[in-house]
Amino acid sequence: MLNRREMLLGGLAVLATPALAQRPSVRTAAALIAAARAQVGVTMTYDPAYSRIRFPGGDVDRTRGVCTDVIVRAYRDAFGLDLQALVNADMRAGFSAYPKRWGLSQPDSNIDHRRVPNLQVFLERAGAKLLVPDAALTWQPGDIFTSLINNRLPHIGIVSDRVAGGRPLVIHNIGAGAREEDALTLHAVTGRYRWGLEG
Repeated sequence: MLNRREMLLGGLAVLATPALAQRPSVRTAAALIAAARAQVGVTMTYDPAYSRIRFPGGDVDRTRGVCTDVIVRAYRDAFGLDLQALVNADMRAGFSAYPKRWGLSQPDSNIDHRRVPNLQVFLERAGAKLLVPDAALTWQPGDIFTSLINNRLPHIGIVSDRVAGGRPLVIHNIGAGAREEDALTLHAVTGRYRWGLEG
Protein backbone atom coordinates (compact mmCIF):
# COMPACT_ATOMS: atom_id res chain seq x y z
CA MET A 1 0.00 0.00 0.00
CA LEU A 2 1.41 3.39 -0.99
CA ASN A 3 1.56 6.10 1.64
CA ARG A 4 0.00 9.53 1.06
CA ARG A 5 3.29 11.14 -0.02
CA GLU A 6 3.91 8.44 -2.62
CA MET A 7 0.37 8.90 -3.89
CA LEU A 8 0.79 12.67 -4.14
CA LEU A 9 4.02 12.20 -6.05
CA GLY A 10 2.11 10.27 -8.68
CA GLY A 11 2.92 6.72 -7.64
CA LEU A 12 -0.57 5.30 -8.02
CA ALA A 13 -0.64 3.44 -11.31
CA VAL A 14 -4.43 3.31 -11.22
CA LEU A 15 -4.49 7.10 -11.37
CA ALA A 16 -2.31 7.22 -14.46
CA THR A 17 -3.72 7.51 -17.94
CA PRO A 18 -3.21 4.75 -20.58
CA ALA A 19 -0.29 4.28 -23.00
CA LEU A 20 2.43 4.68 -20.38
CA ALA A 21 4.83 2.74 -22.59
CA GLN A 22 4.94 5.74 -24.93
CA ARG A 23 5.97 8.12 -22.15
CA PRO A 24 9.54 8.83 -21.06
CA SER A 25 11.00 6.53 -18.42
CA VAL A 26 12.27 9.61 -16.56
CA ARG A 27 9.89 12.48 -15.90
CA THR A 28 11.82 15.50 -17.18
CA ALA A 29 11.05 19.20 -17.28
CA ALA A 30 11.62 19.09 -21.05
CA ALA A 31 8.83 16.52 -21.49
CA LEU A 32 6.46 18.52 -19.28
CA ILE A 33 7.18 21.74 -21.17
CA ALA A 34 6.73 20.00 -24.53
CA ALA A 35 3.32 18.71 -23.41
CA ALA A 36 2.30 22.19 -22.28
CA ARG A 37 3.61 23.79 -25.47
CA ALA A 38 1.63 21.31 -27.58
CA GLN A 39 -1.54 22.96 -26.26
CA VAL A 40 -0.68 26.28 -27.93
CA GLY A 41 -2.84 26.59 -31.04
CA VAL A 42 -5.19 23.86 -29.77
CA THR A 43 -6.76 25.48 -26.72
CA MET A 44 -7.98 28.69 -28.33
CA THR A 45 -10.37 30.12 -25.74
CA TYR A 46 -10.69 30.68 -22.01
CA ASP A 47 -13.86 29.06 -20.70
CA PRO A 48 -14.40 28.74 -16.93
CA ALA A 49 -17.88 27.19 -17.20
CA TYR A 50 -18.62 24.30 -14.85
CA SER A 51 -18.80 21.04 -16.81
CA ARG A 52 -19.61 17.48 -15.81
CA ILE A 53 -16.69 15.33 -16.93
CA ARG A 54 -15.86 11.66 -16.58
CA PHE A 55 -13.75 10.44 -13.69
CA PRO A 56 -10.91 9.64 -13.76
CA GLY A 57 -9.25 11.09 -16.84
CA GLY A 58 -11.97 13.66 -17.47
CA ASP A 59 -11.49 16.85 -19.47
CA VAL A 60 -13.48 19.53 -21.21
CA ASP A 61 -13.00 19.88 -24.95
CA ARG A 62 -9.36 20.75 -25.58
CA THR A 63 -10.25 23.76 -27.71
CA ARG A 64 -11.25 25.53 -24.49
CA GLY A 65 -10.30 25.60 -20.85
CA VAL A 66 -8.73 27.62 -18.06
CA CYS A 67 -5.23 28.09 -16.69
CA THR A 68 -5.38 24.94 -14.56
CA ASP A 69 -6.26 22.85 -17.61
CA VAL A 70 -2.82 23.66 -19.06
CA ILE A 71 -1.24 22.06 -15.98
CA VAL A 72 -3.61 19.08 -15.83
CA ARG A 73 -3.20 18.29 -19.53
CA ALA A 74 0.58 18.69 -19.48
CA TYR A 75 1.01 16.20 -16.61
CA ARG A 76 -1.41 13.73 -18.21
CA ASP A 77 0.15 13.97 -21.65
CA ALA A 78 3.79 13.95 -20.53
CA PHE A 79 3.70 11.45 -17.67
CA GLY A 80 0.25 9.92 -17.40
CA LEU A 81 -0.29 11.63 -14.04
CA ASP A 82 -3.97 12.40 -13.49
CA LEU A 83 -4.32 15.47 -11.28
CA GLN A 84 -8.09 15.09 -11.38
CA ALA A 85 -7.84 11.75 -9.59
CA LEU A 86 -4.87 12.70 -7.40
CA VAL A 87 -6.47 15.91 -6.12
CA ASN A 88 -9.74 14.08 -5.54
CA ALA A 89 -8.01 11.34 -3.54
CA ASP A 90 -6.11 13.87 -1.43
CA MET A 91 -9.25 15.91 -0.80
CA ARG A 92 -11.05 12.78 0.38
CA ALA A 93 -8.16 12.07 2.74
CA GLY A 94 -7.85 15.63 4.03
CA PHE A 95 -10.84 17.71 2.97
CA SER A 96 -10.38 20.17 5.86
CA ALA A 97 -6.99 21.27 4.43
CA TYR A 98 -8.61 22.63 1.26
CA PRO A 99 -10.26 26.04 0.75
CA LYS A 100 -13.95 26.38 1.66
CA ARG A 101 -14.72 29.36 -0.56
CA TRP A 102 -17.02 27.37 -2.89
CA GLY A 103 -19.33 26.11 -0.14
CA LEU A 104 -18.75 22.42 -0.85
CA SER A 105 -19.20 19.79 1.85
CA GLN A 106 -17.36 17.09 -0.10
CA PRO A 107 -15.00 16.81 -3.09
CA ASP A 108 -16.33 17.41 -6.61
CA SER A 109 -14.25 15.57 -9.22
CA ASN A 110 -15.72 17.73 -12.00
CA ILE A 111 -14.06 20.95 -10.82
CA ASP A 112 -11.73 20.60 -7.81
CA HIS A 113 -8.57 20.04 -9.90
CA ARG A 114 -9.53 23.00 -12.11
CA ARG A 115 -9.28 25.52 -9.25
CA VAL A 116 -5.92 27.19 -8.60
CA PRO A 117 -6.23 27.36 -4.78
CA ASN A 118 -6.90 23.60 -4.68
CA LEU A 119 -3.83 22.86 -6.82
CA GLN A 120 -1.76 25.06 -4.52
CA VAL A 121 -2.87 23.08 -1.47
CA PHE A 122 -2.30 19.78 -3.25
CA LEU A 123 1.20 20.78 -4.36
CA GLU A 124 2.14 22.05 -0.92
CA ARG A 125 0.86 18.85 0.72
CA ALA A 126 2.95 16.92 -1.82
CA GLY A 127 6.08 18.72 -0.63
CA ALA A 128 6.46 20.56 -3.95
CA LYS A 129 6.48 24.15 -2.66
CA LEU A 130 9.70 26.13 -3.21
CA LEU A 131 10.81 29.64 -2.32
CA VAL A 132 9.94 32.24 -4.93
CA PRO A 133 13.28 33.46 -6.34
CA ASP A 134 14.25 37.11 -6.28
CA ALA A 135 15.69 37.06 -9.80
CA ALA A 136 13.55 35.96 -12.74
CA LEU A 137 16.31 33.91 -14.35
CA THR A 138 16.68 31.70 -11.27
CA TRP A 139 13.33 30.08 -12.03
CA GLN A 140 13.83 26.60 -13.48
CA PRO A 141 12.18 25.20 -16.61
CA GLY A 142 9.25 23.05 -15.50
CA ASP A 143 8.56 25.08 -12.36
CA ILE A 144 4.91 25.82 -11.71
CA PHE A 145 4.11 29.40 -10.78
CA THR A 146 0.98 30.88 -9.24
CA SER A 147 0.00 34.53 -9.23
CA LEU A 148 -2.87 36.90 -8.54
CA ILE A 149 -4.28 38.78 -11.51
CA ASN A 150 -5.10 42.32 -10.37
CA ASN A 151 -4.38 41.07 -6.83
CA ARG A 152 -7.59 39.04 -6.73
CA LEU A 153 -7.88 36.30 -9.39
CA PRO A 154 -5.70 33.19 -8.85
CA HIS A 155 -3.66 32.09 -11.86
CA ILE A 156 -1.24 29.23 -12.64
CA GLY A 157 1.19 28.26 -15.38
CA ILE A 158 4.40 26.42 -16.26
CA VAL A 159 7.80 28.07 -16.64
CA SER A 160 9.21 27.48 -20.12
CA ASP A 161 12.77 26.65 -21.18
CA ARG A 162 12.74 29.70 -23.47
CA VAL A 163 13.84 33.18 -22.36
CA ALA A 164 13.04 36.69 -23.58
CA GLY A 165 14.07 40.03 -22.12
CA GLY A 166 16.00 38.39 -19.29
CA ARG A 167 12.96 36.45 -18.11
CA PRO A 168 11.77 32.91 -18.78
CA LEU A 169 8.62 32.64 -20.83
CA VAL A 170 5.60 30.87 -19.35
CA ILE A 171 2.99 28.57 -20.84
CA HIS A 172 -0.47 29.37 -19.58
CA ASN A 173 -4.03 30.36 -20.44
CA ILE A 174 -4.69 33.80 -19.05
CA GLY A 175 -7.75 34.56 -21.16
CA ALA A 176 -7.04 33.96 -24.83
CA GLY A 177 -6.19 30.27 -24.98
CA ALA A 178 -2.92 28.48 -24.31
CA ARG A 179 0.06 30.70 -25.04
CA GLU A 180 3.81 30.82 -24.47
CA GLU A 181 4.80 34.36 -23.61
CA ASP A 182 6.76 36.73 -21.40
CA ALA A 183 4.32 37.01 -18.50
CA LEU A 184 6.01 35.61 -15.39
CA THR A 185 6.18 38.99 -13.67
CA LEU A 186 3.01 40.42 -15.20
CA HIS A 187 1.11 39.87 -11.93
CA ALA A 188 2.09 39.36 -8.30
CA VAL A 189 3.66 35.91 -7.96
CA THR A 190 2.21 33.95 -5.03
CA GLY A 191 3.93 30.58 -5.31
CA ARG A 192 6.51 28.34 -6.92
CA TYR A 193 6.25 24.55 -7.08
CA ARG A 194 8.17 21.69 -8.66
CA TRP A 195 6.24 18.43 -8.76
CA GLY A 196 6.51 15.03 -10.39
CA LEU A 197 9.86 15.64 -12.08
CA GLU A 198 12.78 13.22 -11.78
CA GLY A 199 15.43 14.79 -13.92
